[in-house]
Amino acid sequence: MCLAVPGKVVEIVGDGELRMARVDFAGVVRQACLAYLPEATVGDYVLVHVGFAISRIDEQAARETLEALAAIDELASAEAAGASEDAAGEGSNAPR
Repeated sequence: MCLAVPGKVVEIVGDGELRMARVDFAGVVRQACLAYLPEATVGDYVLVHVGFAISRIDEQAARETLEALAAIDELASAEAAGASEDAAGEGSNAPR
């Protein structure tokens, strides 16, 4: 399975196939290549996969996707915390 993450283009440098963007992913800014998305402009929301902007999306879709990813992270964190507590509890209940 592949995952593309939405972000907002905040700056574009270079031209042609060497166009690169600085993309804001909910506060984390990273570089992305625009070779596959030459029509992208500053302010656009794009999906980025392994460093390449592969599609433009609207702001609402970007926000919904970021919210879903945040919810998945919260669930994974809660599950990991529960597993840690279970493992710690099992050790204290072991027969001596």
